[in-house]
This record gives sequence, C-alpha cells and structure tokens, in this order.
Amino acid sequence: MTTLDDDKPTPRGELTLQIIPLPSDTNANGDVFAGWLVKQMDLAAATMAGRISQGRNATVAMDRMEFLSPLRVGSQVGCYCELVDIGRSSMKISVEVWTLDRTAKNPRKVTEGLFVYVAIDEHGRIREVPEQAL
Repeated sequence: MTTLDDDKPTPRGELTLQIIPLPSDTNANGDVFAGWLVKQMDLAAATMAGRISQGRNATVAMDRMEFLSPLRVGSQVGCYCELVDIGRSSMKISVEVWTLDRTAKNPRKVTEGLFVYVAIDEHGRIREVPEQAL
C-alpha cells in the first residue's frame, strides 16, 4: 500500500477462503466466537501451506493474533493469506480477515494473525519443503 492508498485500506495476500458465519457460530452476545474465526484462519493458512509444501503439513504455532472489531452473523468473511517466510521445513503465513457486512458498501478488517506450519510426510515426521520457483 502506498501513501496515496492510505484512506482505502485493502487486504494483503491472496483470497484463500470465503465463508459466511451462521447464528450457530455466535456467543451469548450474538457476536461470532473468536474460536470459530481462528478455525477459519487456520483452514485458510493450511490450504496455502499445503500448496507450498506440496503435501501434508501441521500447524505448530500461532505467533500472534489481534482482534480489531466484532464479526457479525451473515457477513461475507474473506481470509487473505501471504507467505511471510519459508525455512527448510517450516512456513510462516500471515492471515488477514476482512468482512463485508450485509448493509455495508466497504469491507473492513476484523483480525490478523501469523501461523506457522511444518511440512510432514505420510508418517507424520517433519520433511523438507520443496524448493520454490521464483
């Protein structure tokens, strides 16, 4: 994002998962559970990690999570993923969640987090991530 775009924030990364939360995904206050949202973020990041590692992977850490505003039932939720770092067997993937409320014209950022995965083989042992084309 450049300084010319500061008044129009946009998601970073690739749209990897899109979903709509239902009333069964809420707490007693009517807000979507944070755990539900973390699950969606993990699914999105794991999808990207699977493409990068060309196989199985496992979540080993969530480095940080920041919730910026509540998520409403019926909103269109998009998880945007970006590969931040890649090691011999690990991948760090940033996930931003943006929502478009049913009555809104512009999307808003709900949360972001950093997820770490390792590539694993068919026996669940750590393996190398295949070399990536630039």
